[in-house]
Amino acid sequence: MTKKWRSVILLAICQVMALSLWFSATAVIPALKAEFGLSGLQASFFSSAVAIGFVVGTLISAIFSLADRIPPKLFFATATLIAALANALITLLDPTSFSVIFMRFITGVCMAGIYPLGMKMVSTWAIRDTGLLVGLLVGALTIGSAFPHILNLLDTSGIDWKLTLIASSLLAIGACGLIPLVSLGSDMPKAPPFDPSLAFYAWQNKSLRLANFGYFGHMWELYAMWAWIGLFLFESFRINELENGQFYASLGTFATIAVGGVGSLIAGIAADRVGRTTITILAMAVSGTCAVTVGFMFGGSPLLLIIICLIWGISIVADSAQFSTCVIELSPRNMIGTMLTIQTSIGFLISLATIHLVPLFVETVSWRYAFAALAIGPLLGVIAMIKLRALPESASLANGRR
Repeated sequence: MTKKWRSVILLAICQVMALSLWFSATAVIPALKAEFGLSGLQASFFSSAVAIGFVVGTLISAIFSLADRIPPKLFFATATLIAALANALITLLDPTSFSVIFMRFITGVCMAGIYPLGMKMVSTWAIRDTGLLVGLLVGALTIGSAFPHILNLLDTSGIDWKLTLIASSLLAIGACGLIPLVSLGSDMPKAPPFDPSLAFYAWQNKSLRLANFGYFGHMWELYAMWAWIGLFLFESFRINELENGQFYASLGTFATIAVGGVGSLIAGIAADRVGRTTITILAMAVSGTCAVTVGFMFGGSPLLLIIICLIWGISIVADSAQFSTCVIELSPRNMIGTMLTIQTSIGFLISLATIHLVPLFVETVSWRYAFAALAIGPLLGVIAMIKLRALPESASLANGRR
């Protein structure tokens, strides 16, 4: 194995280990509800506090250009260690207290030094294969995000919920130990002098602005689908009176999310060969169509419903890494970290809104039409990428393949 692929694979492993902290809360909420009577609101904040923290952390990082001013491996290791300690401290606190929410918030803040930094580090190895490398990272993280749903397939009544949090913290600490072993493919250019206005460069540059708009449309759809597809499948199977519906709903949810990892990798290879805008437009067209049509399968054939969900799962993530790759290829090399941080910050902020909007859609128009509103994002994203494709600057994407 070459030094390049050894470093890329090791980096992907480190990111999955570190980001296990993000999804550890999902696995323990059922146990906390049973043992401590955790309310629905408390459970919601137990999960969403991480995302809120991530948005705050990325905004701070973007304003101070931290991702371009601090050595990436040092930033990654420090952020991961703090997040691991915050996550582990929850085991010593009352799960119903505000302190737990604060610890989850701190964990999210630290994620700003993990996810964007991983993409920046892998970009140093890119030689006409940026889409593949970033796609590999996003694919690994996608599969990792599906793990909590596998836990729902098991009877965890005899397992102490603290073990899950401790295990995820230990994994993250392991990532701290491994990240120094990751080699960078090229030296990082010197960061520009401190200037908070640089955070607005992404909006002043038209090509970057359009690439970001495409990503924002993608994020309008992605996390809302991931957050609610499990309940959607459960309710559909319940109406259908499918035996062991809960089991199949959890299995279907895992498969729907995890298959996105395959989609991300395939799209990365394809985008390097046929073009970034081509693949993102195609992926958003397919995922948006799935968002509109999946509701009509609600309560119908479980097999047909799962097939549509798998297609949705593949297409909804296929474009994710390519938007980040666009930012890498369109940004000045000494500002890549900051530009990626801004992109993910606003993207996750948008996803927080749609996650909470879906239940309102369900109440007003039922599950049959609730996901259809998510298609607005891909539609606007397609328009943005068509406009980006028409710009002369898009010639720098995918080695001129746009």
